[in-house]
Amino acid sequence: MVRQMLHARYERAPLPPARPDTPTSQSPPTSAEPPAPRGGGSGAKQRDPFFDNAKYLTILLVGLGHAWEPLRSESRTAEALYYVVYTFHMPAFILISGYLSRSFTGRPGQIKRLITGIAVPYLIFEITYTFFMRWADNPDRDFSLHRPGFALWFLVALFIWRLTTPLWQRMRWPLPVALAIGLAAGVTENISGDLNLMRVLQFLPFFVLGLQLRPVHFEQVRSRALRIAAVPVGAAALLFAYWAVPRMDKNWFLHTRPASEMGVPSWVGGTMYLALFGCALVLTACFFAWVPRRQRWFTALGAGTLYAYLLHVYPIKASREFGWYEMAWVDHPLSRVAVTLLAAVMMTALCTAPVQRLFRFAMEPRMDWFFRPDPEDRARTGAPAGAGPRPAPAGREGAPDGHGGPEGVHAVRERDTAGRGSCG
Repeated sequence: MVRQMLHARYERAPLPPARPDTPTSQSPPTSAEPPAPRGGGSGAKQRDPFFDNAKYLTILLVGLGHAWEPLRSESRTAEALYYVVYTFHMPAFILISGYLSRSFTGRPGQIKRLITGIAVPYLIFEITYTFFMRWADNPDRDFSLHRPGFALWFLVALFIWRLTTPLWQRMRWPLPVALAIGLAAGVTENISGDLNLMRVLQFLPFFVLGLQLRPVHFEQVRSRALRIAAVPVGAAALLFAYWAVPRMDKNWFLHTRPASEMGVPSWVGGTMYLALFGCALVLTACFFAWVPRRQRWFTALGAGTLYAYLLHVYPIKASREFGWYEMAWVDHPLSRVAVTLLAAVMMTALCTAPVQRLFRFAMEPRMDWFFRPDPEDRARTGAPAGAGPRPAPAGREGAPDGHGGPEGVHAVRERDTAGRGSCG
C-alpha cells in the first residue's frame, strides 16, 4: 500500500471534487460546486464519514501529544507514546488536507475562502495569543505576526501549501520534488524562522502526497489484511520507541531544526529525514486501516477540528505557565491516565456545534464587505447579475477540516458543498 501511495500517478485531466459524489437532479453535471438545497434536502451531497472520523481522531492525537509533553521527563512509557504519536499524527492530518485540496485551482471564490478560512483566523488568533502570553508570562512580549506562536504555524503552512496546489498539480514528479525540498531544508542552516519555514518545507511532502492520492488508495488501505497487519506493526513501533527514548532527541519529530543544530552531519540529517518520512507513511497507513468507515458518535465532530486546533492552545499553554503539572497528584501513574482523559474530553468538547457557533465569527468570517462579487460564482449558482452579495455557501472550501481540507488538522478547510455536516 505504501508503495502505491508513493507512486500515485499524476493526472493531467481536471481534478475531480474531493470525494466522488452521486449525481442528483439538483446538481448540474457542469458544476463541481452546486449550491446546497435550502432545507438540506435529499439532494445534498453527503460527507464521507471516513474522513470526518480520521480528522477527529487526528485532532484528538494532537491534543494528547501536547498534554503528554510535560510528562515525558517523568515517564519513559509516556515519552515512547509521544514519539510514536508524533511520528504520524501530523503527517496523517496533512495528508488528509492535501487529499481534500485536490479541487483547488485558484478561482476567485477559492481564494476568498482561503483568506477568510485561514489567513484571517491566523491573524485573529496570533494577536489573541500574544495578549494571552503577555498576561500569562511576559508583559513585554512583542507582536510578531511573521513568527507563529505555538501551534499556529500550521495555518501558515496550510495557506502556503494550498496556494501552491495548482503548481504541484502541473508537475510530472511532484512528490520527488517535494521530498527534495524537505530534504534540502533539513540540512540547510540558514533558513529563517519567519513563518516557521523549516516546518512548512519539511512537512510539505505529506501534503503533496495527499494531492496525488485517489479514492482507490483509501479503499485499499482499509483492507482487512492491513488492519490485521497494523497491530504487530504498531506494537513494534512502540517497542522501538521505548528503546529509542534515551537515545533519540524528540526534535527529530518536530522538524524545526536543521541537522547542524541536532549535532549531526548533513548526511545523517538527510538519512533521518527520509527514514522518518518512511516510518510516518507506514504508521499513517496503519492508522487509516483502523479508522471507522461508517458513522460513529464522533463522526460529526470531524467538521469542527479547526476549532479544537486553535482553541486548545490556551488551556495547554495555561497548564504550563501556571504550573498545573507541578502539582503533587500528577506524579502518580493513574494521574497520567487522568491527564490523558481530560485532554481527550477537552478536544472533543472543542469540536462540538455550540463551540463552532460561538467562535464562527473568528474562524469563518463572511467578509462579503471586503471582496467584490465573483461573477463566476454567480454564474455557477444562477444568481442574477444585479443581485446583492450572495449568501456564503453552506460548505466551505479551503480550511483544514472540511471536505473538498489537520487538520479540517481542518487541515486547509474544504467542506463539502452540501453543508457543514451534522456538527453545525
